[in-house]
This record gives sequence, C-alpha cells and structure tokens, in this order.
Amino acid sequence: MTVIDEAVPVAARPPRLQALRQFAREFARRPAAMAGLAILVAITVLALTAPLFIHASDLDVINAPGQPISPPSARFWLGTDYAGRSILTLLIWGTRPSLAIGVIATGLTMVLGSALGLLAGHFPGVTSRVLMAVTDFFLAMPTLPLAIALAAVLGQGDSSITIAIAVTSWPGTARVVRAQTLAVEARPFIERAKALGARDSQLVLRQVLPNVAPFILVQATLTVASAILTETTLTFLGLGNPTDVSWGAIINQAFFQGAVSAGAWWYILPPGIAILIVVLGFTLIGRAVENILNPRMSR
Repeated sequence: MTVIDEAVPVAARPPRLQALRQFAREFARRPAAMAGLAILVAITVLALTAPLFIHASDLDVINAPGQPISPPSARFWLGTDYAGRSILTLLIWGTRPSLAIGVIATGLTMVLGSALGLLAGHFPGVTSRVLMAVTDFFLAMPTLPLAIALAAVLGQGDSSITIAIAVTSWPGTARVVRAQTLAVEARPFIERAKALGARDSQLVLRQVLPNVAPFILVQATLTVASAILTETTLTFLGLGNPTDVSWGAIINQAFFQGAVSAGAWWYILPPGIAILIVVLGFTLIGRAVENILNPRMSR
C-alpha cells in the first residue's frame, strides 16, 4: 500500500540519518545536556553491574557485616544502617528498583497518554470531548494523593506503585499529544493523504505519530524524573515491596529507626542526594531535547 508514501514528496522529507546527526551535534554542544547524559550513563552502568560485585550476603539483615548505625569509616565509606549493612552497598543496589519502576511507569504513561491524545486529536466531536473530559478530571485531581490511594488499594509491591504512577501521570502527555496532533493534521500533506483514500489508522500511525514522536520523547524524559520522585515517596510511605532495597526504602528505614534523633546524617543524606542527582540528570536531558526540537523555547 503506497497511498501514504505518495502523500508526502520524497524531496520534502529530510533524511532521517542526517536529522539524527544534526540532533546529536546540537545535543553535544550543550554542556548541561552532556552533564545530564554522563550522570544517567554512570547510574545506569552502576545499576546493571551491581549484581557482579554485590552478593546476597551483603544485603542480609541477619548476618550484616558491621555494627548498627555506625558512622563512615575506612571499611564502610558511608556508614551502616540499623542492621549493620553498608549504606554504600544499599545505595548502589537501590538504583535498580528505583530506575526500573521510574522507566517502566514512564513507558506506560507515554503509551496511555499518547494513545488518548492521538484519538482525541484525530477524531473531533463526541470522542474528543469525552476523552478530554476524562483528561481534565484527572488533571483536576491531586496527583500524589491519588497515587497513594491507588497504591494502597492495589496492595504493596512494585507493580502497584508502577500502575499508580502510570494512571496518575498520563493526562499531561495526552494534552500535549492532542495539541500536536491537531497542528499536524492541519498541514496540507494530511489533506492530500485523505484525498488519496488513506484510512484513519494509516493517517494516525504513518503520518501523525512520526511527527508527534519528538514531543512524546521530550515528555518522556521529563516524566521519568517525576516518576522516580513519586516512586520514592510511595516507597517511603511503606507502599513498596518490603523486601526490596530502594532509595525510598532506605529513607523509610532511617526515619523509623530514629536516624534523625540519633544524628545519623549518613543514613539519610546519601539516598536523598542520589535521588536529586538522578532527577537532575533526566531534567537536564529533557530540557535540552525540548530546546533542540523546539528552538523557540531557547529564545
């Protein structure tokens, strides 16, 4: 089927490889973007390689190698927790569930929000009004309390937190995608494709979606940061998997084990700083991608 391919002249389409190279050059010229990329690469490599140098015995509460809540030393660079485990070890291992939940929840958010935004933008009338009414309802609801309620109803666990984040985070994406869909469908090549007999599925998947995809990418990079913050908050409140070691779980244990009153700063600050660094990395990349794809933002 070549109807859609004939709708847009080949000469009018910039080569994808050339566009990708241009994007990479623009990205590399921005120090903040490269700093964010370096942060995320380092954190990702650390999370993927953690099982190579961290064993189950290092996370064992019963046979912990150190004394409870000991300050930093030559053996334990960031001190120990309430059971005598190394805070540095827990911090490195905690990158795995925190990043995994944040990325998976963001993926679900993008799929749900993009699908509803494309449908609302492509099908005007009743369909658009209904979908936007549902979107406005979720936008009016406070996100964090709704996520807490959903996670509590679904029960403790990583799956519950992931679903809660996705269900409460999609409205912003839906709004952005709908607006961009309306802008794309107002272009002449969409009218030519319709005149040539293109079906709705062809228009949405082969014409609208590729043009909206850059904005979805920008939204995704910014959503990951908020998803990680939400995951940390829900885990801190005790809604995560109690057997997992994550940054939110470390802060939760530090709070309930009296680390604040004991002055055990090494128990509280490291996971908080780790969360801040990862969120900063995603935010720097997201803002850079947004400015590259939409030059008016940089002005």
